[in-house]
Amino acid sequence: MRSQLDETPVYQDLEDAGEREESATHGLRDLMVEYWKPMLTMAGLVIPLNIINYTLLTYMPTYLETKIGLDSDKSLIVILVGELVMMALLPWCGHYSDIVGRRRMWWFSMIGLFVFAVPMYWLMGQSFVGALVGFAVLGLLYIPQLSTISATFPAMFPARVRFAGFAVTYNVFTAAFGGTAAPINEAVVGSTGFLEFPAVYMMLACVIGMVALLFLKETAGASLHGTEIPEAEPEDYGVEAIAEESAATDAAGR
Repeated sequence: MRSQLDETPVYQDLEDAGEREESATHGLRDLMVEYWKPMLTMAGLVIPLNIINYTLLTYMPTYLETKIGLDSDKSLIVILVGELVMMALLPWCGHYSDIVGRRRMWWFSMIGLFVFAVPMYWLMGQSFVGALVGFAVLGLLYIPQLSTISATFPAMFPARVRFAGFAVTYNVFTAAFGGTAAPINEAVVGSTGFLEFPAVYMMLACVIGMVALLFLKETAGASLHGTEIPEAEPEDYGVEAIAEESAATDAAGR
């Protein structure tokens, strides 16, 4: 199916201008020299995104059963209910980020997780109902990140190096911090008995993310065309901008 798709307008513009998109393996040194700042900024966001993801969604079943003593059926219910609620809210949060901007969504998520991580992990250790509530709250606070990564990360690079910059940064730091989150949590909790360590680990990740957010450009509503890193002006996003874009689309359709 992919072989029959037309190229996206952004990359078609590159071809029309006689330019080409850099691959993830070609010009890696030049990519790191010229775009090390957005790569570092993105790395600072990928680290908490994946530590929280793998701690909350991958390690949680093991944590609930072996550390808190919840039986396997109840543990499954906690994860299932929480993830169904998260799935239902993903598109709405993604749409809302077009109105308020990506940075505000990430700030809300980072601050919320930093404040509520330890209390919610403590609550999960009290009862089955506490586990349901605690996991749901943390999952909802994580949604503003999860619902906006596809719009936020690629827009951190200009079109010519968008694929390369995104692919290299995301995959390297996902492997380094996402793939190791569950073993680190298990090792520390198992050796120390400190049941709230996963919450503390998430808090430390949020601190890294909040530092990175200081350098993140707002891209909601910004054009992804051109040779510069996209950046939105306040008037590029919000209710008025969405209404104008919808009107323009309807006019083009007619």
